[in-house]
Amino acid sequence: MTDADLDEVLEDVRLAVYRSLAATGRLPDADQLARLAGGQVRAATAIAQLAEQRAWALGTTGEIELAHPFATRSFGYSVMSATTLWWGGCCWDSFAIPHLVPDCGPVVVAGLCPACSRALSWRVDTAAPPAGPERAHFLVPTSRMWDDVIHTCSNQLLFCDDTCIDRWLDATGNDEGYRMDLTTLWRFASKWYAGRLDRGYRRREPAEAHAYFDEVGLRGPFWGLPDVP
Repeated sequence: MTDADLDEVLEDVRLAVYRSLAATGRLPDADQLARLAGGQVRAATAIAQLAEQRAWALGTTGEIELAHPFATRSFGYSVMSATTLWWGGCCWDSFAIPHLVPDCGPVVVAGLCPACSRALSWRVDTAAPPAGPERAHFLVPTSRMWDDVIHTCSNQLLFCDDTCIDRWLDATGNDEGYRMDLTTLWRFASKWYAGRLDRGYRRREPAEAHAYFDEVGLRGPFWGLPDVP
């Protein structure tokens, strides 16, 4: 198999996974991936290679656990449209799903406040951010997000307010990360994954990512950017 053929197989597998998750909230059948890759061993190799390329993250058993913005298990957030139920990989991913999935319409994102266990929910669409006093807290800065991306996503969370963030930080012993309101979270999520369901999708280079962070109003060393007075 030539390098070009291998690249085509990897892209076929990547698209099959992402499009199945987008349409159904579930991974495609293993037999489908085997047919695309030319056998089960080749499919497993493709999944591992794509994980190395950060197309997704694998769990301890080698199964796809995160294919951002989709998850294959609960990370604390459900995302429900009129026809489909997804797991969001974190609060950021959950807000991104209605922007990425074509014609899914508005969704209901739901979870629990990590500090007080209060049930929280938001109607999220592509027109405008949801209103509310809730605040997001991201624990791991961008320079370390892929050191352990499962841990990173498990700690991108929505809280009732800043008081609940303070309580959670005290209870867990975690250091301060980065806080943002719902409008900033929605804006951040809106275009981050644009094109991920298309053939030939390319991840942003660091300079492109930093430009996007700046564009949506994220500031400071946490995002690899200078503070703005």
